[in-house]
Amino acid sequence: MSPLVLVVGALIGLSLGVLGGGGSILTVPALVYLVGQDAHEATAGSLVIVGTTSLIALIPHARRGNVRFTQGLIFGVLGAGGAVLGSKANAHIPAEVLLVSFAALLLLVAALMIRRARVEGGSSSAAEPILTLSPLTCACPRLLKLVVAASVVGLLTGFFGVGGGFAVVPALALALSFPMPVAVGTSLLVIAVNSMTALASRAGLGIELDWPLLAAFTAVAVVASLIGARISARLPARTLGTGFAGLLVLISGFMIANALLA
Repeated sequence: MSPLVLVVGALIGLSLGVLGGGGSILTVPALVYLVGQDAHEATAGSLVIVGTTSLIALIPHARRGNVRFTQGLIFGVLGAGGAVLGSKANAHIPAEVLLVSFAALLLLVAALMIRRARVEGGSSSAAEPILTLSPLTCACPRLLKLVVAASVVGLLTGFFGVGGGFAVVPALALALSFPMPVAVGTSLLVIAVNSMTALASRAGLGIELDWPLLAAFTAVAVVASLIGARISARLPARTLGTGFAGLLVLISGFMIANALLA
C-alpha cells in the first residue's frame, strides 16, 4: 500500500474535522487513481470509510447534545429506498460514465463550498443553510419535504459512495428547522445509516473489498478528523474552504481529462 494513500486519508480526515464535511468526497478518487481500484469497487469501499468515520465523528457531537437520534434515524430510514436504488443503478453504469458523473459532483460541491465561504465572509449569518433546495423551501407538507430530501440524499450516497453531508445538513435545517449545529451533528447519523444501507444492498453484486486497506485508510482519517476538530477554531475556515474547493476543481478536471483521453 502506497504511503500516499495514508497521506490522502489524513487530508480527508483533517478537512472533515476543520470544515465539518466535504472531505469524504475525495475517497473515491483516491481509491481509483492511487490504489488502482475500478469505479464500482471504489464507491463500495468508500461507503465503509464514510460510514465508519461518520459513526466515530458522531460521538463528540452527541456529547454536546447536537444529535437528534430519533429524527436522524427516521430520516435515514426514509432515505433507505434511495440508497438501495442508487446502489443498484451504480452496478449498471459503465465505469467511465460513473467517474465523469463523479467529477461533475465534485464541481457542484466546490461551487457550494465557495458560496459558503462568501456567505460566511459577508453580512449573512454563517448559521444559514448554504444549499437551497426548492422542494424544501416550498409550502408543501413537512412529510413530503422529508421524504423528498431523504430520498435524494440516500440516492447520492448509494450511487456515488459519498456521505452527502453537503446535502444532508441543509436538508435537515430546511425540512426539520434544525439549528445548524444540530443539523451538522444529526447529519453524521444519517450518513452512517445511508452508508450501511447502501453497502448492504451491494452484498450480492460480487464486489470484493480490500479490508486491510480500508481499515488503514479509515483509521488514519478518523484520527486526523479528531485532530482537525481540535484545531478548527484556530484556523481561517473561509480560506480553508475556498482552498479545498479549488482542490476539488483540480481533481474534477483531472478526472474528466483522464476519462476523455482513455
